[in-house]
Amino acid sequence: MKPYDLIVIGSGAAGLTAAFTALGFGKKVLIVEKDRPGGECTWSGCVPSKALINEAKAVHTARKFADFEVDTSAFLTRVRAVSERIYQHETPEVLEKAGAEYLKGQARFVTSKAIEVNGKRYEGKRFILATGSSPLLPPIPGLDQVDYLTNENVFEQVSLPGSLIVLGGGVISMELAQAMNRLGVQVTVIEMLPEVLGREEPEFAKLVRQKLEAEGVRFQLGTKAIGVEKTEAGIRLSTEANNQQGSLEAERLLVALGRSSNIKGLGLEDIGVKTDKGVVVDQHLQTSIKGIYACGDVAGPYLLSHMANYQGKIAAMNAILPINRSVNYDHTAWATFTDPEFARAGMTEAEARAAHGDSIRVYHYDFAKLDRAQTKAGDTGLIKLITSNRGKVLGAHILAERAGELIAEVQVMKTLGLNFAKLQKVIHPYPTYADALRQLSQQVLLDNIFQHPLVKLFRKTSTKSEPEAEKT
Repeated sequence: MKPYDLIVIGSGAAGLTAAFTALGFGKKVLIVEKDRPGGECTWSGCVPSKALINEAKAVHTARKFADFEVDTSAFLTRVRAVSERIYQHETPEVLEKAGAEYLKGQARFVTSKAIEVNGKRYEGKRFILATGSSPLLPPIPGLDQVDYLTNENVFEQVSLPGSLIVLGGGVISMELAQAMNRLGVQVTVIEMLPEVLGREEPEFAKLVRQKLEAEGVRFQLGTKAIGVEKTEAGIRLSTEANNQQGSLEAERLLVALGRSSNIKGLGLEDIGVKTDKGVVVDQHLQTSIKGIYACGDVAGPYLLSHMANYQGKIAAMNAILPINRSVNYDHTAWATFTDPEFARAGMTEAEARAAHGDSIRVYHYDFAKLDRAQTKAGDTGLIKLITSNRGKVLGAHILAERAGELIAEVQVMKTLGLNFAKLQKVIHPYPTYADALRQLSQQVLLDNIFQHPLVKLFRKTSTKSEPEAEKT
């Protein structure tokens, strides 16, 4: 049997994108998956979490008008149904109809040109590793003795617990903590750092936490989990903060402390593929072994579905085409789907100052000035825009309704290298949230004008001549 043009190991966001890219060029592709297509995004990440968030938001809105009991089992059933609907576009039958061959099983490299699956050998000209990641499990004494939750099984519950302790203050924690609290779960978040969302703008992270606290989510910051044990009612977590030990109890424990790349069992060490937490790749997404590429969570550095999609295209094209393309992470953006949403593109203010010194501009826009926000009671928002001294976007941070959509417009300006002031020329529908960006661009335009050498000279000259004019 002739070797495949490309063998893709894993069929999540990165693997499916890579496979379809190669199929589009008429290549012979084999997809190997040990579970089922779709990966984390379809089954335990983007899709079910957003479905749960939307269900919780509907309940939160309805409770403004009436108090009622929530059937969480029905909500979870609907959440899983959303994943199943998405899956209908990713089934093995769909992949095979598109031209790929699909094989279920655990792949292991036997040489740099061949893998073994279910006891059978398959050869390929090129390979792409897209095996994703799994929840990172901390070495907390007793954790392996309790029935804890992660994002991989939290959506498989029959019903939600009455109380929940969440370990970690990252994106997954914030999204699920708010959603579950809105569905009637008493939620306590434990975070070692002094603030949640540690990699984000501190002022925005604080606002997200305060919003969740106002809704009833409890936080213990600067707190370390030092042990966990099973109780009749659920679990007891032992903690330490400021050299003081404590404990708290809940029905269930959710571990959300990050991700770990899926590199075990692939035989990578046997063929010399370098790993360091994940698979080590170069700017072309090629591993240390020629002809073997990696993309998505298994390669990093950004464990995001849209980054997996971006990498999957580049990895596939580099694997099957003679011209190499390099990855560029200068224009990375993401969103946290709390309510309100929090979205980011580019640098924080601290990162921008470290890279560019004080030759940056920082703008703030409060949605209290936005007509669209005034039409909805309780609607708030904040934008922080960081530009170069000439008005080019270095970073943007938006906490607002549909922030994930708003950041896309900033991302276009940033990626295309456009001066943000140019946005004021674009007619925006009224009243919309996006009009906030147009208004902000007008501030950038004014500063651009004031920074022009001729304007500076004119203002300087005018200032010097003012006393003489007064004498006259």
